[in-house]
Amino acid sequence: MGEQDGVPEHVLVVGAGLSGLRTVEGLRRAGYEGRISLVGAEEHLPYDRPPLSKQFLAGDWERDRIDLVGHDALDELGVRAHLGRAAVALRVGGEGQELELDDGTTLHADAIVLAVGVTSRLLDGQPSSAHLLRSVDESQALRDALNGASSLLVVGAGFIGAEVAGGALDRGLDVTVLEAGDVPMGRVLGPEVGALAARLISDGGADLRCGVTVTAFTDTGAELSDGTSVTADQIVVGVGGQLDLGWLESTGLNLSGGIPCDTQGRVEGLPGVWAVGDAAAWTDPLQGDRPRHEHWTSATDQAAVVSRAIAGAEPPPATVPYFWSDQFGMKLQLIGRPDLADGLLSLHGDGLDGGEIKGTVVGYLRGEELVAVVGFGAARRIARYRKPLADGADRAAVLEFRDTLG
Repeated sequence: MGEQDGVPEHVLVVGAGLSGLRTVEGLRRAGYEGRISLVGAEEHLPYDRPPLSKQFLAGDWERDRIDLVGHDALDELGVRAHLGRAAVALRVGGEGQELELDDGTTLHADAIVLAVGVTSRLLDGQPSSAHLLRSVDESQALRDALNGASSLLVVGAGFIGAEVAGGALDRGLDVTVLEAGDVPMGRVLGPEVGALAARLISDGGADLRCGVTVTAFTDTGAELSDGTSVTADQIVVGVGGQLDLGWLESTGLNLSGGIPCDTQGRVEGLPGVWAVGDAAAWTDPLQGDRPRHEHWTSATDQAAVVSRAIAGAEPPPATVPYFWSDQFGMKLQLIGRPDLADGLLSLHGDGLDGGEIKGTVVGYLRGEELVAVVGFGAARRIARYRKPLADGADRAAVLEFRDTLG
């Protein structure tokens, strides 16, 4: 093993999800002709996760429709797959990189891409009968359970919780949604826009209860912090993800905020190692901080950057963070970084004033600079705001641009 003209002879991708597969595909697309190995903790071939809380959970799509690649396509890519095997240790030295798997196998490579994702966060005392929703097996289990249920308790009103609630209501179930915060998705959207998300859930027919937590699970539901209780045939817990990076502790990295990377995905302090996807904390070239973006588009964008860098190709054009969620018949879309904002700017629609939610578009400002835009059922308009966002337009320029959209 080694490198030829600075290009590694063997690339090992750890994680067989979206970002791992897109890295593999990107390497071949960029002209990389060396060996590629793909390690995945799940036995399944790479599959798409957004449908797990939408079309697949609803029963509208069958299993094969969410597959991202088949065995034949992997063979055509020239990939050796090690599926059903979790990584347990990474050692980096002068002879290259060494990855140990849970079956005792050791793999050697010249470059390693960590595409390991995150795991579901659990609540204290959470019973095994409460459903999670991160893998296809978990989605299948919930799909089967809802077929015989008449009521559902959803703990957590984030994007996944809202999507699950909406699908259950479409099935005719009675749905209760609990949210520990004052509004759903407040950490991402802020209080004013989070209130719109609350209206979506409530208007959709769910019993939304904010500012409450589960104090104890019972055989028939849960007891709550406000002294009330909820009964339900099935329970789903969707309270976010958590890092699962204990197997990397021997590297000496500070993993508290994710896998620390530079602006191109190179892992800090580990030559020849890169990271993409949910667990990767890339340095923002404009802000200098290291946010993690647990979004589908970020996984694909990062994979494009890393694969081209490893192959020695020109980098792709810069992108802005983007996320979407399908809730209660409406597409919620977010571009940019609302976490940087200290103010809002109403751009379209009357949702912030209590009017119709559909068509509402809101800008997030840091001082006078546009840093994010969110839209509810306003896909065409959201797309138009990518350029002023990328340009860092100020309030006046954004309002002038808005007026050109009519």
